[in-house]
Amino acid sequence: MSEIHEMPKDLSPSKSLVVNLRQQLMQVLPFSEMQAEHIDQFIKAAKESYFEPDEVILDPNHGPINRLYFVRQGTVVARKGIAQEAGAAHAIETGEFFPVSAAMAGRAVTATYSAQGDCFCLTISRDAMLQLAEQSGPFADFLNQRILKFLEQSRKILQRHYASQVFAEQSLETPLGALPRKKPLFVQEHTSIQEALKQMHERRVGSILVTNSQKDLVGILTRYDILGRVTMPAVSLERPISDVMTRGVKALTVMDTAQDAALMMSKYGIRHVPVMDGQEIVNIVSERDLFAAQRLSLKNISSAIRTAEDVATLITCAKDIRNFAKNLLGQGVQARQLTALISHLNDLICERLVLIHANQHQLDLKTFAWLALGSEGRGEQTIATDQDNALVFVSSDPDAERNKYLSFAKEVNLALDACGYPLCKGQVMASNPKICLSDTEWLERFSHWIEHGSPEDLLNASIYFDFRVVAGNADLVTPMRDLVTRQAQAIPRFIKLLADNSLRMRVPISWHGGIDTQKVAGKECIDLKMQGTAIVVDAARIYSLAKGITVTSTRERLLQVGRALEVPEREYEAWVSAFEFLQMLRLSIQIEGASIADNPNMMEYASLNDIDRRILKESIKTIRTLQQRLELDYGR
Repeated sequence: MSEIHEMPKDLSPSKSLVVNLRQQLMQVLPFSEMQAEHIDQFIKAAKESYFEPDEVILDPNHGPINRLYFVRQGTVVARKGIAQEAGAAHAIETGEFFPVSAAMAGRAVTATYSAQGDCFCLTISRDAMLQLAEQSGPFADFLNQRILKFLEQSRKILQRHYASQVFAEQSLETPLGALPRKKPLFVQEHTSIQEALKQMHERRVGSILVTNSQKDLVGILTRYDILGRVTMPAVSLERPISDVMTRGVKALTVMDTAQDAALMMSKYGIRHVPVMDGQEIVNIVSERDLFAAQRLSLKNISSAIRTAEDVATLITCAKDIRNFAKNLLGQGVQARQLTALISHLNDLICERLVLIHANQHQLDLKTFAWLALGSEGRGEQTIATDQDNALVFVSSDPDAERNKYLSFAKEVNLALDACGYPLCKGQVMASNPKICLSDTEWLERFSHWIEHGSPEDLLNASIYFDFRVVAGNADLVTPMRDLVTRQAQAIPRFIKLLADNSLRMRVPISWHGGIDTQKVAGKECIDLKMQGTAIVVDAARIYSLAKGITVTSTRERLLQVGRALEVPEREYEAWVSAFEFLQMLRLSIQIEGASIADNPNMMEYASLNDIDRRILKESIKTIRTLQQRLELDYGR
């Protein structure tokens, strides 16, 4: 037996080891954010334990956990349930704690933890852990929100990386409550237009809010409304402001962000947004407040798109979207917000192209709807995205009218390609006669897919059931959504076939619990889409169909599915966090143009920093638990 195996199982760290430990601990979370005295408190309470290769450290038979373990050197492998039977595992590497949840709850572990090779751990008693958590906020936060703390640090690193490339001075992450406040100007709805204009002039403001006798907000009038609603129609200034104000005012709260306000302004074509604190209006934010310092702004880009008269102008706008996305990464905008903004601006380009070409073909927008499918339908587009679209039209004789819609759709598809959205290699485009259908034909097609469930039907469902209207008559898709929701629930076999199909995709976890990379172009890589986000998207869609959930956003699906399944909130929030972290990695690769072998989702594993590697592993583990839940529910 070697000398190292003769070491005592537990010993207090030596003085020289204490110095080295302090330096080592300060390199990783949560110690990097803790005060020095609290790090020393941890070291003082710690015992060092050695475990020889394959030695079991903890298993469910050990009973309630009374110590927290920190891997100082080596690797610990955890296996549980189905994963243990199948030989799958996850690795806990140097700088990581285990078993956090069991130690916090004082319960037995559900996994078996074993040393992989020689392993040294620092352990502290559960009492010492709880005492330190009371005194150190960063330590307590880490124990309660481990993955969220990693994500926050990752975002800070990413933000610093892009900060030098950002033109905007004000972050779109800023809460509206943190912006400088201007006392809003109010008048009652019976106030004359003349009096309202006088007050606006005296206060030098661009908007005035209108309330009723109960002080409820009922309208708004801005300086941009005056020309079209008062001056040009020659409306008498003695008439009440209620005759010309905008009703149905869109408002946000102090907890919403500048990004939320920017998106609302762009989506509804407005320039002012009231800000609420509870029931009180405490501010009114204008587009000037948000974008005065920005060379590229959401409002500027969306305005340029809305007024574009030709494809050439929209090509320039599409390039601005990519530069804008790069700027937002530098501001620390999260993946969910960034993909929503990209999808929104892409929608505007598509909508504008549809309007331009519908006018050229003399098509009435009430007779058809242009549908976004796939990631665009879910509002989750990244930078590198091809076209996934379809068309539904109203006709009593579809075969007689299809050609005119196909001719129109082909021009739109080609224009989108010119704007940087490549033609779909699988022909999932509105110019394909197979998916340029009447409303009745779509209902028949959807019903056939659900009833028969062939491999091709399942593939089609995974693409088309995330549909959303981008332009045209939105009422045409209501029966389509109703049929999918009703019939999918009525035919459990269809849900099981979807699940079986999805379970063929496997998360990249090796037999010893590490990230299982694949060699591409001589580099160790992982496909962030096919081995990550696609698995989450599939699971979210399957559970949503089974539970009658009609939203298409993966994030919203996961939240509603989690509640419907009655799983702990922390579990379904972890699903969301894992999905959004992988989305952020995909975006950063695509913006940097760092993809491998022409795959915009292929990432070199070695390119990640230590924090992102750790979060990637946590995210993959979380996705695996979601997939295992799907397998338990539908795979047997």
